[in-house]
Amino acid sequence: MTAIPQKSAVLIAGPTASGKSALALAEARRRGGVIINADSMQVYRELCILTARPSVEDERQAPHRLYGHISGGDDYSVARWLADAKAEMQRCWDADATPIICGGTGLYFRALEQGLADVPKIAPEVRERWRTCSGDLHAALMTRDAEAGQRLNPADRQRIIRALEVIDSTGRSLAQWQADAASANFLNQINVERIYVDVPREQLYARAEKRFDLMMQHGALDEVKALPAFDRAQPIMKAIGVPELLAHLNGELSLEQAITDAKTATRNYIKRQLTWWRGQMKHWPAQAKEASAGA
Repeated sequence: MTAIPQKSAVLIAGPTASGKSALALAEARRRGGVIINADSMQVYRELCILTARPSVEDERQAPHRLYGHISGGDDYSVARWLADAKAEMQRCWDADATPIICGGTGLYFRALEQGLADVPKIAPEVRERWRTCSGDLHAALMTRDAEAGQRLNPADRQRIIRALEVIDSTGRSLAQWQADAASANFLNQINVERIYVDVPREQLYARAEKRFDLMMQHGALDEVKALPAFDRAQPIMKAIGVPELLAHLNGELSLEQAITDAKTATRNYIKRQLTWWRGQMKHWPAQAKEASAGA
C-alpha cells in the first residue's frame, strides 16, 4: 500500500523589522512555497508602504496570499483571518505547494495552532452582572475556576471578567472550551516547522527607525493623505505611522515630530511583541536567522 504523504507547513514569526519576510521569501523560493500573510495590518489594501507589504518584485519571485485583500473599512477578525488562512493552506496542498505562513501578529499564530474556542454567546444578564460588579472579581474567579484564577493576574480585570462570564453562562471553564478547540485543530495532522526570527532588541530598534525613514522617502505621507474617511476606531487607523502622520496633516504636529512619535510607537510595539511572544508562545524555539532589515 502506498503511504499518503503528510501535509506540511512552515510558520515564520518575529517582531517587526526582524527580517522574517525576507526569510519567508528565501524559503518560498527554495521549497516552491506560497507565502501566506499573518500580519493584521498587511491585510489592508490602502496601506502598502507603512505596513511594509511585500514589493512587486517580491511577488514576482513567489506567490503571496492575504496581502492587501480587504478594505480598511471592513471588520476583520482573528476568526476571519483563520478561515482565510486555512482555505489558502488547503489550496497550497491541493497544488502540491508548501504554505509558508509569515507575520508578526501573535494572535493569528495562536489561533492557527490552538484553534478558536467555540464558546456559546454569553447571556446578557450574565455579562451585565460581571461587568458592573464592584467586588473582588479575582476572589470570585478563584471560587469558581481556581485554575484560571491562578493563571491570571489579579489586576487583569478584562480577562478575569471574561473567565467569569464563560463559566457562569456555560458551566464550563474557558480553558475547557480552549482545550476542545486545540484537540480539534487541523494542524494536529500537519507536519509543522516553526521558525521564530530572533534579533537583538537594539538591532530591531535601529532597523525599524531606518525603515521608517525609507517609508517616508517612498511616499508614506501621501499614502496617509489618500486614506478614505474611515472611522477613527477602525484598526487601520491605528497602524503605526497613521495617527502620527494624520496629526501632521491636520496641523497638530510638525513633520519632524510626527516622524519621531511614529518611531517611538514602533519601539513600543516591538517591546509588546517580544513580551507577548515570551509569555504566550514559549514552545516556539527562538532561532537566530540571517535576514535583511525587512518586515
